[in-house]
Amino acid sequence: MKKNKSFTILAFTICSLICSFGNLANASVPSYTNPILPYDYSDPDVCRIGDTYLMTSSSFNNVPGLQILASKDLVHWQIVDAAIRYRLPGYEEGDKVAGNFVWAPAIREHDGRIWIYYGDPDRGIYCIRSKGLPVTGNGLRELKFPLEWEEPVLIIAAKGYIDPCPLWDDDGRVYLSHGVAGSRFGLKSVLMMAELSSDGLSVKVPSRIIFDGHEEHPTCEGTKLYKRNGYYYLMHPAGGVSTGWQVVQRAKNIYGPYELKITLAQGNTAINGPHQGGWVDTQDGENWFIHFQDVGAAGRIVHMQPVKWVNNWPVMGQDGEPVLEIKNEKLKNKNSQPTWSNFARRDEFDTPELALDWQWAGGRVKPQWYFCDAAKGILRLYSAPREEDDWMPNMLLQKIPYAAFTATARVRFMPNKDKKMAGAEQAGMIVTGKKASFRLEAPVTDQWCYLRLEMDDKQRGQFYTSMDGENWAKVGEPFQAVEGHWIGAQVGLFCTRDTRRFNDAGWLDVDWFDINVE
Repeated sequence: MKKNKSFTILAFTICSLICSFGNLANASVPSYTNPILPYDYSDPDVCRIGDTYLMTSSSFNNVPGLQILASKDLVHWQIVDAAIRYRLPGYEEGDKVAGNFVWAPAIREHDGRIWIYYGDPDRGIYCIRSKGLPVTGNGLRELKFPLEWEEPVLIIAAKGYIDPCPLWDDDGRVYLSHGVAGSRFGLKSVLMMAELSSDGLSVKVPSRIIFDGHEEHPTCEGTKLYKRNGYYYLMHPAGGVSTGWQVVQRAKNIYGPYELKITLAQGNTAINGPHQGGWVDTQDGENWFIHFQDVGAAGRIVHMQPVKWVNNWPVMGQDGEPVLEIKNEKLKNKNSQPTWSNFARRDEFDTPELALDWQWAGGRVKPQWYFCDAAKGILRLYSAPREEDDWMPNMLLQKIPYAAFTATARVRFMPNKDKKMAGAEQAGMIVTGKKASFRLEAPVTDQWCYLRLEMDDKQRGQFYTSMDGENWAKVGEPFQAVEGHWIGAQVGLFCTRDTRRFNDAGWLDVDWFDINVE
């Protein structure tokens, strides 16, 4: 049933965010308080195209994968696209998906296209690029979302190669830095460099080690490769996800030898593990570093630090320590709180496509598991059998915010009426994690009812149900959400059944789903 939306972003119809490669109006970075995104966008990378910034991040086993976020000022972001829409590249029936597939991407613009390179720890390094961006009448290129994406290409087939980043050099040569995953490669804490073909889609000179961090910078990974003022810069984290630091190396030769500095570390602040991200400049010459902070159950949230270049070295944050707040005295608006709460929204399901903030475990679901009934404004989830380990393939999930929030859904559970299926199906709201899932089952009444999750800023949750949306009954005990496999906890909807064989399924109708950040 259609209602007034409390949030206007529509994942597949955003075409108003347009930028051209040219002299566009500058947009100053406004005052803000970290995190700029208190959501699980792990291993973020960012690039600028004209006056528009694009961000992507690790999506692991979630589809849509490689979500694309766009911003005009580096502080206010919207989800506008996803490079992987429906199925994980390389997936084969029976593959274990949790925590695998899409690791630490790099996003760049080159030759009128958007390029994303990412590592799959079990398959190698992939490249996904957009088709050529359209050219306007004045000869400029422009962005219109969603973009058209080509099929992904496995450019290096190698188990354990991860965290790549390309560089198109001034002489036309193309290089790719990357790390390795010890769990697959049998060696970690080293970084590599390869030379690619001129089209960036195959290897010309194989990878070789250019840095060993075992002694002083263990668990070095997450490479980003840049060139500035004649120096090649290899930026990367070290020291581990929750306790590490950011390293910058520079050299006059792409293969080194490199000199090195630690450019960002926790120091005396409360921001642990400030590292793994991307450097970007603005049209008016400012420099910024976007990185993540691991906060446990809510995942890896996104911070941004100012950068100053001193003697061709970047100085990040406040003398190498992360800052919480930035004031832009040039702007009249002194509000330092970004409107990241716009990610929390009400979905009325009145379009024929799922919005891009909904994700599922890609590759392990079949096409008959959901239906976006736009005419009725209803999402219908059909039940699908649980697997032997009780893993449910048909969950629709969203990231939880690193803040107190309430998630509410109006639903109607319609299980299969055949007596042979009695008690076989369950549906409702779910909070998932690696070691525990918490479920609120919808009552079997064939009537519309309401499901609710209240979660505080420590990710402690409590479920409620209501038949009228006004009088609420507490269900179960309070619980502590836990993180997933390399990701934060997620909240959403499920509809499942046991392994009894039958030729039809019951379903869960969802009128609307609302997340409200308090």
